[in-house]
Amino acid sequence: MIFAPLEGWRHVEVTDRRTSVDFAHCLKDVVDVHFPGADQIVLVSDNLNTHKPAALYEAFAPEEARRIIEKLEWHYTPKHGSWLDMAEIELSVIQGQCLDRRIPDQETLKREVAAWEHERNQHAVKAHWRFTTEDARIKLKKLYPSF
Repeated sequence: MIFAPLEGWRHVEVTDRRTSVDFAHCLKDVVDVHFPGADQIVLVSDNLNTHKPAALYEAFAPEEARRIIEKLEWHYTPKHGSWLDMAEIELSVIQGQCLDRRIPDQETLKREVAAWEHERNQHAVKAHWRFTTEDARIKLKKLYPSF
């Protein structure tokens, strides 16, 4: 799931597995296909072991991996805080709106997901973020410095 919450745009890539190489190819598409004119792309990622810059070096030649990395401003959600990742929120939405039944095969899944993605993007559905700074200070108290 790639989600640009301020634009109300998302893209879902259906793959056989969730490997670091799959992730690297998604990042390359973000840089080269989805946002080719961007000088810098802010990437918020959870701490899944495949969501690391090293994935790019596993998938591509060092020069290509470096080129992609230099376009990304990488941020991680806190450990056990993937619920803060808006892409995870979108995954929850797709689960309820599109994947709430048995899907017989990968081709059907790809068609269903593409239709859902198209509909959401057509309406530029944005994230309705309700988690405030005050909420964060309570929920993530151990991450904030004490003075």
